[in-house]
Amino acid sequence: MTHAAGLLPGTSPGSEPVRVPAAHGGRRSAALVARSLFALTKPRIIELLLVTTLPTMLLAQRGLPPAWLMAATLAGGALAAGSANTLNCFIDRDIDALMRRTSRRPLAATGAKAVIKPGEALVSGIVLGAASTVLLGMTVNWLAAALADGAILFYVFVYTLGLKRRTASNIVIGGAAGCFPVLVGWAAVTGRVSLAAVVLFAVIFFWTPPHFWALAMKFRDDYAAAGVPMLPVVAPAPVVTRKILMYSYAMVAATLALVPYAGWLYGCCAAGLGAWFLAGAHRLRARVAAGDTRAEHQASNQAAIRLFHQSIAYLTLLFAVVAVTALLPWGR
Repeated sequence: MTHAAGLLPGTSPGSEPVRVPAAHGGRRSAALVARSLFALTKPRIIELLLVTTLPTMLLAQRGLPPAWLMAATLAGGALAAGSANTLNCFIDRDIDALMRRTSRRPLAATGAKAVIKPGEALVSGIVLGAASTVLLGMTVNWLAAALADGAILFYVFVYTLGLKRRTASNIVIGGAAGCFPVLVGWAAVTGRVSLAAVVLFAVIFFWTPPHFWALAMKFRDDYAAAGVPMLPVVAPAPVVTRKILMYSYAMVAATLALVPYAGWLYGCCAAGLGAWFLAGAHRLRARVAAGDTRAEHQASNQAAIRLFHQSIAYLTLLFAVVAVTALLPWGR
């Protein structure tokens, strides 16, 4: 409840917030302010978080949960993610202005070009979090609400304030914030958190570093300029790709640990998708090992972005398989 992110902590070219025009002469329309506040929620990241929540609910139900429960859980989860992302933009507005990839976010603008004020964004983030708590607590259950609140607090205080600017392990530990939606979805259906939900948490936890480090390899200079010690900034590319490969294998192992609960059909699909992703991770490592020329560096960046996009497709397909097999009794 990242940048899923990424997914999760962080953002990506495919998950950047909606672009909004700058204010002219200090004039701000209500529509422009609303669009700017919406952009701060990073709606494309929220989409990916919801992709993991709904299939988890289907698996917990072993079928289709009531429509009202799905709607309330997804709405509450979206509000919680929007709160966390808005507060992240509020805190990181200084470094967002230094990075080309994020310099067009609403809070990165200053002076006459600024559409909203930092205080307005802070209030918006708090209100979204409160709305999520009330909605989930009153319509779903208070465990789901507490887990959503935990995700917000973890993303804001542990990742954004505590780790992001201090350690290269920021995305490894902080990435746990993006794993909470599966716990929220499971708790919404069952009222508790079971071992299967913890396994799904682990899948996303191990998925996050390969996903985000691949992106950070491409935008290494941006992070270096902002003084953010992402792994590709502080470690050579061969070390980064070795760790990407290590976490990729751990991720695939975690997906297979769900087989006893999700069934043989899921297991076959998870194994195939895992082999596909591992092949991409190995290709990136081989490309980085090929040489240090400028051309090879550019090729490595291209391979890193391909793996980043592949990671999004992989997670989407994996959870689609979770959803489909949960609805097919004969696949268990």
